[in-house]
Amino acid sequence: MMQLYGALILFMSLTTASGLRCYTCTATHPKSCTDTKSCPVIFNRCFSLRVEGYDMVTKGCQTSLACVGAMKCCEGNLCNSAKPTGASVILLFASSAIITLFL
Repeated sequence: MMQLYGALILFMSLTTASGLRCYTCTATHPKSCTDTKSCPVIFNRCFSLRVEGYDMVTKGCQTSLACVGAMKCCEGNLCNSAKPTGASVILLFASSAIITLFL
């Protein structure tokens, strides 16, 4: 059981150490935003910003301190997509199940 717990901590540490990845673009349709990038260390959130009156959306990396107003920020790799990605949803459910079973 301790080996599984240790492997889980190692996996979470490696995921965090690799840096945050966010969708990044300026586009007219959120679903057309498919470019991704690794964020610099100072950025800890992904963001989406749609300005009223303009048919544009901007996505990228941001700090939690700048996440105010119309800027919608989220935590986690590629969380600023137009729809939830399959891999991130599966990892969320798997980690929740492991924590529930062993803690």
